[in-house]
Amino acid sequence: MQHRMLTLAVLCAIHQTALAEEDAVSLGSVIVTAPAMEEPLTVVTDPKAPRQPLPAHDGADYLKTIPGFNVIRKGGTDGDPVLRGMAASRVSILQDGEVILGGCGNRMDPPTAYIYPEAFDKVTVIKGPQTVLYGPVGSAGTVLFERDPVRFTAPGWNAYGSALFGSFGRNDQVLSASGGSASFYLRGGVTRSEMDDYEDGDGKTVHSRYERWSNDLALGWTPDADTTVELSTVNSDGEAAYADRSMDGTKFERENWGVKFERRNVSDVVEKVQAHAYYNYVDHVMDNYSLRTFTPSMMMPNPAVSNPDRETTGLRLATTLRAGADTQAVVGIDQQRNIHTIRSTMNQTMMPYEDMARVEDARFDNIGVFGEIEYLAGDVDRIVTGLRADQWHAEDKRATVRVGMMSVPNPTANMARDKTLASGFLRHEHDFSAGTTGYVGIGHSERFPDYWELISANKQSETTISAFLTRPEKVTQLDVGMIREAGPWHLSVAGFINQIDDYILIDTQFPGKEGTAIVRNVAANTWGTEAGLAWTSGRWKLDGSLAYVQGNNATDNTPLAQLPPLELHLGAEYSTGTWSLGGLVRKVARQDRVDVGAGNIVGQDIGTTDGFTVLSINGSWKPNKTVLVSAGIDNVTDQTYAEHISRAGNSVMITGYEQTTRVNEPGRNYWIKASIKLD
Repeated sequence: MQHRMLTLAVLCAIHQTALAEEDAVSLGSVIVTAPAMEEPLTVVTDPKAPRQPLPAHDGADYLKTIPGFNVIRKGGTDGDPVLRGMAASRVSILQDGEVILGGCGNRMDPPTAYIYPEAFDKVTVIKGPQTVLYGPVGSAGTVLFERDPVRFTAPGWNAYGSALFGSFGRNDQVLSASGGSASFYLRGGVTRSEMDDYEDGDGKTVHSRYERWSNDLALGWTPDADTTVELSTVNSDGEAAYADRSMDGTKFERENWGVKFERRNVSDVVEKVQAHAYYNYVDHVMDNYSLRTFTPSMMMPNPAVSNPDRETTGLRLATTLRAGADTQAVVGIDQQRNIHTIRSTMNQTMMPYEDMARVEDARFDNIGVFGEIEYLAGDVDRIVTGLRADQWHAEDKRATVRVGMMSVPNPTANMARDKTLASGFLRHEHDFSAGTTGYVGIGHSERFPDYWELISANKQSETTISAFLTRPEKVTQLDVGMIREAGPWHLSVAGFINQIDDYILIDTQFPGKEGTAIVRNVAANTWGTEAGLAWTSGRWKLDGSLAYVQGNNATDNTPLAQLPPLELHLGAEYSTGTWSLGGLVRKVARQDRVDVGAGNIVGQDIGTTDGFTVLSINGSWKPNKTVLVSAGIDNVTDQTYAEHISRAGNSVMITGYEQTTRVNEPGRNYWIKASIKLD
């Protein structure tokens, strides 16, 4: 612990001596409730800003601080994000404009597992099917993890670094830097995050330790102020223990290459031309012995390993047009292909997986064309609309499928599917007065079933042992809301209601096939709201946020499964500009609207849950304009609780660990973080 505290002290001391006390600037708020919605249905936030609960280590952990988001916990890392009750491919997630898809058939590595939030400059969330610009439309919403453009008008450099230490051996480091001239730039960064098994509020140890790291590098050419060409690469890896399953993740290797071209101010009509090509390869290994004590049993007598991988290539071409002073349009085309293979062994000692050939089990291709227009209809009205068409091609490469402990011929082996799907939206925004904007939007998305719904984990349909012919899911949604800024007050309210045709439900209690994951198309609907209110006066800031969603499975006349309960955040902060002290109360209601055994590709309802209240406190110190030290105590009262949608903690007995109904959240947790920014 001494060397950890010394690291923090050195970071602070260097910059206290470099800058005089009068250079101190106003302290940025520790985000404890949520980043505010400043534009209709859009939240933009800085992943480097201090926040509570404990600063995030992966993409899902970061998103849970935004109203409407929840996380399905499986262990200490790699949870699955859920937006407005919708999980997995219903939330479109892009990293620097690129699609990343995991390999594990049981969602051990969702796309957010390969995201290191503090390596990015901005996170943008667009709620609902209200954009068509970023690949196949996410029916629940779209999330963009982005890095800011780099260009130096004169030789120079900048850098950012942070170090975090906390309970349960939490230990993070982040370093990024950019340098260049008017013609060239070089940007790079490294991240590392580690934590041991944590304890819940009852002192029970949760099988949850992990270690993650990443590095990224980009070389850019800027021959003039309007042109950028960039070549980039990213590499990352890690390992993670899981409390909800019989295997752990021992490899999460990602290799990425990308090239971007952008030309701005091409003509009076053409504002911008963009081209982006990328390659992503994910190599994932899971086993039952590296991160836990292997105990032979009749079902699993030998060490076992599974090694899926996925190769994703993509291309996007887009042009921004100015059709008059009041109209801007973006038109383009994008393409992606992903190929999934797997190799595995039930006896690593006698038949190592490394000696086996990879076998392709699925292939997906998509080509999409899109157009989005924003029209200023006078001084106080805006019309935003977009249309998109996606041509999908999918191939089932499995020769056999598993039914129980047996492999049987696959009835859809080598079958191909082609489908053209359409999505679009129309939104009207109106400024009622200075600082007050209202909006109403209608959106429609058609989502092709993903790998986890069609191929993985031995899923079946209601009538056959293959789910490959599952129908696409169609969502039509109405979004309404208002944003108001008035003196010390900031208010945002958003509401939605939708009709979902052919909702893809995963049902493990289907009559006659209990215990088997059956993929079903059902009729469903959801509705809900998010609201935020903040008051700032002098040194005080009070804010709160609320999120609620409810839904029905109309086909079965049951509640729609895996929906989180009503959630309320209340925060307070007192800041002098150099020091701050704040707190957060998170209150979650009881959830008794359940459909046990039904859910999504990540998990199914287990049963009802009681509500809970969690108190956290934080403080920060900004001695000058480049250094910030923040610290906090999460779950001050050491509450024992689990999120309603989290995975079952008793699905498999893990030697040496006491199992729980769900994967419980961490108990009392202390943390301290120091960050430094140089320009």
